[in-house]
Amino acid sequence: MIKVTTQIEIDAPIQLCFDLARDIEIHTRTVWKHTRERAIHGVTSGPIGEGETVTFEATHLGVRQRLTSKITAYEEPTLFVDEMQKGAFKRLRHTHDFQERDGKTVMTDVLEFEAPLGPLGFLAERLVLKWYMRRFLEHRNLELKKLAEEMVQRQ
Repeated sequence: MIKVTTQIEIDAPIQLCFDLARDIEIHTRTVWKHTRERAIHGVTSGPIGEGETVTFEATHLGVRQRLTSKITAYEEPTLFVDEMQKGAFKRLRHTHDFQERDGKTVMTDVLEFEAPLGPLGFLAERLVLKWYMRRFLEHRNLELKKLAEEMVQRQ
């Protein structure tokens, strides 16, 4: 199993960051140009909450795939966890953690995943997937930061 942790500081209130991070339309907008991701089942727009599911269809590493996730933990406005229910991975768990620090929000993502296919999956995790997933999260988080900070400036 691989664990990828990313962290970004956002000059915006914790509640705004929390709400943007769990908004399905914002999620798809922040990753669209890389994955053509769209929500096709479950919660397909607006914020997702505890116990709810969403199915995304996206292209990752040149392969069109579907992934269904469920919110399995939820503590507003500091934490939510989504876990894959169905998809390409053997296991995938994504923890979104939000902390207020000096008037800013520190958003930490912890993504834990395991590829299928035994030894081949083990190699793929280490040679490609860890790098790819870190890059994916960092890009999405930077887009979320830009959006949140622009919203604060407009107020």
